[in-house]
Amino acid sequence: ARRVLWAIPFLFAVSLIAFALISAPPGDYLTTFAATLSQSGDVVDEARLDALRERYGFDQPFIVQYLRWIGGVLQGDFGISFEWQQPVGQLIWERMALSVTLALATLMFTWAVALPIGIYSAVRKYSLGDYFFTTIGFIGLATPNFLFALVLMYIAVVHFGSDVSGLFSEEYQDAPWSLAKFGDLMAHIWIPVIILGTSATASLVRIMRANLLDELHRPYVTTARAKGLSEFRLIMKYPVRIAINPFISTIGWAFPQLISGAVITAFVLSLPTSGPLMLQALLAQDMYLAGAFILLLCCLSIVGMLVSDILLALIDPRIRFR
Repeated sequence: ARRVLWAIPFLFAVSLIAFALISAPPGDYLTTFAATLSQSGDVVDEARLDALRERYGFDQPFIVQYLRWIGGVLQGDFGISFEWQQPVGQLIWERMALSVTLALATLMFTWAVALPIGIYSAVRKYSLGDYFFTTIGFIGLATPNFLFALVLMYIAVVHFGSDVSGLFSEEYQDAPWSLAKFGDLMAHIWIPVIILGTSATASLVRIMRANLLDELHRPYVTTARAKGLSEFRLIMKYPVRIAINPFISTIGWAFPQLISGAVITAFVLSLPTSGPLMLQALLAQDMYLAGAFILLLCCLSIVGMLVSDILLALIDPRIRFR
């Protein structure tokens, strides 16, 4: 409860910093808009720009603009996107929902693969399987996600004649949500999940292996083995329970990292997620749209850290709040 209460002023501070960073570049959205018109050869009407600047409040001091924006956010109104001329809420909610779904699926895939492989590599140290998974892990760490996506797309198109880009088939892209559309999403989502989860899986395998190797030679493991506990139960009940802490502690940053760090991969695979739209909003200085994305990512970070701390206290008996 205290952590939740502390999150309120923290979110206000983060929102102020985020709005300041978005407003920091010279000019504003209308400056970028005028430069685009000039490059295309159109005539820029300064009187119209001044009228729009007054309408959007760009002529107001920074603190007035921030209070207007954060006041609307508290009432559920994230403002109007300057570039899209649509309410920000309509633009971001579906994309954020798809991004969170993709991040959850990637996190589950990462855990499901990295946990057993890390345990096996630690228990069977220096075996043929350990060397094999170590080699695959280093390749996964060294290969950029977007390059992996390009290779996978090439193989799918050239050898199988199928398109692996996007999260929906053509007939479901603009269709309303239904059970059939959800099934189509599940049929497409495994490709970006594997691409985004490869490097994270390789990293967690190495972390799990190293941590479990440290725990396997502790005195409590020797004592449990001497009491006749079976090897599988011994490993899963004691050293794995301690070595799994890094998996739990990564929840706090895994969500925002997966959402904001997959921008290039989202462009390559044409994913309708929040990353490309957020990048476009930042480049166009669309303050309200970019600010909403940054604020939501901060909320995900706070919720993720709170969940990871609670899970750590439940799993590891040594961690307790005093």
